Amino acid sequence: MSRRVIRLVLSIVMFMAATLGGMLATAGPAQADECYTWGRTLSEGMSGADVTQLQIRVAGHVDSGEILSVDGNFGPRTKAAVTKFQQAYGLAADGVAGSQTFSKIYALQDPDCTPIHFTYSELNKCNSTWEGGAVSAATAKSNALRTMWKLEAMRHALGDTPIVVSSGFRSYACNSAAGGASNSRHLYGDAADLVGNPSLCQLAQRARYHGFGGIFGPGYPDHNDHTHVDGRTSRSWSAPNCGI
Repeated sequence: MSRRVIRLVLSIVMFMAATLGGMLATAGPAQADECYTWGRTLSEGMSGADVTQLQIRVAGHVDSGEILSVDGNFGPRTKAAVTKFQQAYGLAADGVAGSQTFSKIYALQDPDCTPIHFTYSELNKCNSTWEGGAVSAATAKSNALRTMWKLEAMRHALGDTPIVVSSGFRSYACNSAAGGASNSRHLYGDAADLVGNPSLCQLAQRARYHGFGGIFGPGYPDHNDHTHVDGRTSRSWSAPNCGI
């Protein structure tokens, strides 16, 4: 058998193996993950704890002013958020969360479920227990996780430019020491003060598209040195120097 024929046969074999491997990879379940593993494809009309976990991770991929409800029900707004997530990361954008979508989420998160560019310690410089705020420690920590996933979406939209969090969760004692308002969202664990580059106005303007109900920045009293974002369920924005 000539070398040309041998190369041809090998090429055919390699092509068939790659094709079969791709088919198996597409058809099979997404890889297991240390944090959370989805066991089924999710689409509009479905519900459950796995939908809730998905919503937490796509809640930062919404329209300006929109706040996605994390309620375990895969409705039209969740489908739109999944679609935006898929578009943001170059996936087939059909609003159905399958193996490709889950694999991307797995790649974006650490074993403790935080997104790869943010940590619990970054969102809590007050104490190590998450206690002493306006909600239970477990709720405060859960709220911080949701905030981090919104920040991850925002970071990616800003060209993967690092975002620096100067203050996150605060107990009542920490909030008082910081001069925070008596009803500060920091007490709930769902707030973050952002500083550095991008500029404060860029941060405030971009935050409008990532599910933050509260946005306060330059021009708002006591916010000329940082941009504040939080997870309140109603919209309250004010950064006059940034056109907000």
